[in-house]
Amino acid sequence: MARSGAGALRRSGDLWRSVFRIGVGAYWLYFAMQKWPAPLGLAPHGIAWMHDLIEQSARTNPVPGLRDLLAQLVLPNWQVFATAQAAGETVVGVLLILGLATRPAALVATLLAINLSLTVAFLDPDVGLRWLYYLPILASFEVFVSGSGPLALERARWVPDWLRS
Repeated sequence: MARSGAGALRRSGDLWRSVFRIGVGAYWLYFAMQKWPAPLGLAPHGIAWMHDLIEQSARTNPVPGLRDLLAQLVLPNWQVFATAQAAGETVVGVLLILGLATRPAALVATLLAINLSLTVAFLDPDVGLRWLYYLPILASFEVFVSGSGPLALERARWVPDWLRS
């Protein structure tokens, strides 16, 4: 009897990995949708609203060297970087929800979250609210470490090897 209880607990833990992965993917897709054009995305539409954030971050970022990088490289090319952020969030969100290339997608999500926490998070004067930028690093990295769980398309036989973790 103890074995069946342990087996059920293990199965629920495996299922939780899938639920967690899907939740992290939904998080990334939700924020990506705020950067999509008007008929597709959520308000605020498009990437134009990101310009002010990038400009303010380039002016006030406390990380040595990063402020210069933001001011000299990112700000003059803000549309390229904002579009890349939106595309990265979209691809990561879709891949994590579907359970395709889970570990590579989660690693990219971790890098996107680090990017946001080193740039945008410092714009919020409330240190407590900055945790909203730091937690996605931990959540995305947890998916990277734990993998897809049982409910993932990458487990299907017809999925090519390059889409498996």
